[in-house]
Amino acid sequence: MVGIVIVSHSRHLAEGVAEMAAMMAQDAPLAIAGGLEDGSLGTSFDKISAAIESVYSDDGVLVLMDLGSAVMTTEMVLETMPERKVEMVDCPLVEGAVIAAIHAAAGAGFEAVKDNLEKVAFTKKF
Repeated sequence: MVGIVIVSHSRHLAEGVAEMAAMMAQDAPLAIAGGLEDGSLGTSFDKISAAIESVYSDDGVLVLMDLGSAVMTTEMVLETMPERKVEMVDCPLVEGAVIAAIHAAAGAGFEAVKDNLEKVAFTKKF
């Protein structure tokens, strides 16, 4: 099953997004990397690495980020994992996490989950 990692500057935000995604697809392999080790706002290379490792399988991992340094730090982590099937996806964080969880739990493959996430940015709410 494709793993999903939520990266946010805030531990609380990452937990909330993962909670919503898990409500829709409780079997989806979800992990979070939110905030710094001391609980303050920021992004942590070590937390992102550990989150990826915790949900990694041969099916791969897709990483969703909130903004700014979350993207930059995730890029740095991925540079240390060239042999791994891990990619970042540019999509709205909450909507993307829910869609990713649903498709991953349903058994969709890496490319199928990624393709669905790339469409989320264009989905209108009303």
